[in-house]
Amino acid sequence: MGSGDGFYSIEELSVDTKWLIDPKHLFVGPRIGEGAHAKVYEGKYKNQNVAIKIVHRGDTPEEIFKRETRFAREVAMLSRVQHKNLAKFIGACNDPVMVIVTELLLGGTLRKFLLGMRPVCLDTHIAVGFALDIARAIDCLHSHGIIHRDLKPENLILTADQKTIKLVDFGLAREESLTEMMTAETGTYRWMAPELYSTVTLKHGEKKHYNHKVDAYSFAIVFWELLHNKLPFEGMSNLQAAYAAAFKNVRPCLENLPEELGIILSSCWTEDPNARPNFSQIVQMLLQYISAILPPKSMIPSRVFASENALLAPESPGSSSLIAVCDNSGEIPRGEMEDEPKRFFFFCFKQCY
Repeated sequence: MGSGDGFYSIEELSVDTKWLIDPKHLFVGPRIGEGAHAKVYEGKYKNQNVAIKIVHRGDTPEEIFKRETRFAREVAMLSRVQHKNLAKFIGACNDPVMVIVTELLLGGTLRKFLLGMRPVCLDTHIAVGFALDIARAIDCLHSHGIIHRDLKPENLILTADQKTIKLVDFGLAREESLTEMMTAETGTYRWMAPELYSTVTLKHGEKKHYNHKVDAYSFAIVFWELLHNKLPFEGMSNLQAAYAAAFKNVRPCLENLPEELGIILSSCWTEDPNARPNFSQIVQMLLQYISAILPPKSMIPSRVFASENALLAPESPGSSSLIAVCDNSGEIPRGEMEDEPKRFFFFCFKQCY
């Protein structure tokens, strides 16, 4: 519930005061992303390069209430979870506008990365490594009782060296409750799980029961896209794709894939949510596949099995190590160039707002 002046108090944000930042220290650079209710900018916070998400509060009392509630929920969840495959949360403020500050990831979205490669596909082992990054991120969220509900390539960002994927945007994420009815038709149609629909068209905002297994379905669609570098349900509109998946049980083609990967995909996107694996199982299935395609560990430099950007120690190699095995280009990643010139001027946050 919002305060009388329309802003959330520290208590209502349900976040430790250490995460509340002073907007006077924020400097806003060029826009790097935009959604329906928010824009993301490259910027600086206390001389640290950051991503600044500015959320539009809305125009009507109803919009303002919904967006303030969503903002408070997102900040509370971001402050609770930390993982090497989740964008690092730095802080938030809600005056003069609602702002969420995270680490800056310069590798671009997975969507942009794949589009730039088409029609060429990723090597299978690199695609599997990226999938492992994603699975670990969702596994972390689920272990904290959080459902992401909007897993898609636009919400997956690559690090500057384009060897690691991190999950961003908790705008639609929710804490899971066995008794809670949650809003249906939440997410992006092409990647949404079938149980988010009904055989009778749902009214906007109607509630229904579903659980964390919706993320497993979305993961499978993203994983298929990683393996094929094609838009899933190609030739269909977003609504047509959702209808085909929900009411005709249509799924992307599994031909020309290793049998083990086909089993992972089909189990994750099966119609019955209860039959889908949880993400700790998905991680193990991916690791088993990786262990079968990697050369013996003794033949790989020890650095391959260490993650330089890990916030939590990884149990085993992810995409970064897999790419290191096959990357013989010798090129210096953009993020490692010490003498890279400054790319833009920053403007004070207060000057803009």
